[in-house]
Amino acid sequence: MVGGGLPCITTRRGESVIEIRFHGRGGQGAVIASKLLAEAAFREGKEVSAFPYFGVERRGAPVTAFTRIDDRPIRIKSQIYRPDYVIVLDPSLLKSVDVSAGLKEGGLVVVNSSRPLDELKREVGVDNMVAVDATQIAIEHRLGSRNAPIVNSAILGAFAKASGLVKIGSVIDSILENAPAKKEENAGAAKDAYAAVGGE
Repeated sequence: MVGGGLPCITTRRGESVIEIRFHGRGGQGAVIASKLLAEAAFREGKEVSAFPYFGVERRGAPVTAFTRIDDRPIRIKSQIYRPDYVIVLDPSLLKSVDVSAGLKEGGLVVVNSSRPLDELKREVGVDNMVAVDATQIAIEHRLGSRNAPIVNSAILGAFAKASGLVKIGSVIDSILENAPAKKEENAGAAKDAYAAVGGE
């Protein structure tokens, strides 16, 4: 984790559905991350849905993906405009996309970055934020290439720790069963990112 302590978010009464929005670029695994997170929550007895939104469909283009988690059946099919959590896989998007748009009060942003947390908070305009160097972790586990690392598993590990929404064991099991390649390496990246985030 880059600076700061572990933020806290509480579920609001009457709003049982938890909404997570992913921001990444084509090839980084944002869509797969949304599905892996949904599978992890499903393993814990939750109702889930996960789906992508593609703009220009090419490698490196911005991609948005969504996950909903609830105790009750999910009937909402729309994009997520008022997320409880935002996960940013590519820090360069902070300069071109309003990643915090619609973020609920007390909502949490988890960003892949090695920059100082205070600097990131000022740039995004959000106090409740966690940063982890998912890029370096992915490189260490040989996920993707050094120039184009695949950071989705690492960022999920960090999200599990920062949010407390799903157990890291459920994330690992989801990765080992559903990751399309390098299952053990992806699981290791998630574990390392989980350990890198501060807090209990």
